[in-house]
Amino acid sequence: MTIDATFWVAISFFIFFGGLIYLKAPQKINESLNSKINEIKTEIDEAEKIKNEAKKLLSDYENKIDKSEKESKKLIDEAKKVSEELILDKTKKFHQIMENKKKNTEQKISQMKENALNDIKNISVKISIETVEALIKNSIDKKKLDKIFNKSIEEAKSALNQNKA
Repeated sequence: MTIDATFWVAISFFIFFGGLIYLKAPQKINESLNSKINEIKTEIDEAEKIKNEAKKLLSDYENKIDKSEKESKKLIDEAKKVSEELILDKTKKFHQIMENKKKNTEQKISQMKENALNDIKNISVKISIETVEALIKNSIDKKKLDKIFNKSIEEAKSALNQNKA
């Protein structure tokens, strides 16, 4: 039998694998792989827990956001309602004030008309009296004036005597 290079390669191959088995290399590799697998499983489990916690936190915050949106909408609606009521109230008060001012102004105008008419009447009477006095003074002499005066006194006395009787 001839020993050639393939024989020595085969023998060295078996010796190498024998040495590996003797040194328990496959077992150590298996243990190393198992420990890595366990570490990865642990990390995956932790990641799942963190994911579940994140989902829970997300849903909690979404609920809080929904509640806050509802509350803010409610506050906005309430503020709108209050502002509309205030606007209506202020508008009503404004119209009442304007109506009162209008009535007061109309009363002042009518009072001013009455005052103006009274002033005109008084001035007309004054002017008439002054005109009559001027006419009487200029047209009638003193004797005639005394005669008219005495006659009117007698007429007044006779009228008073008739009223007493």
